Amino acid sequence: MVISTLIDSILQIASMLLNAYIWLIIIHSLILLIQPSLRHPVMQIFERLTTPLYNKIHKIIPTIYNNIDFAPLIVIIGLKFIDLFLIRLLLQSF
Repeated sequence: MVISTLIDSILQIASMLLNAYIWLIIIHSLILLIQPSLRHPVMQIFERLTTPLYNKIHKIIPTIYNNIDFAPLIVIIGLKFIDLFLIRLLLQSF
């Protein structure tokens, strides 16, 4: 009972962190539409948190078409898949 509750709590926190990262990607993408200064501290934080994952996606498949980068969309779809399928599946099993 205690271990089941602990695992349930850990999975719930993982789900919340995935959703927070998805919102970070969405906010970063929307901010990039207005082309702010990349020297701003908030933009530097967003770049440090999102760029490594985008670079991994770019190595696997080219995601830039007509100067539009689809890497954020691919990352969001992947994270939502992990959240909706894997974490929910594990939550139901405990």
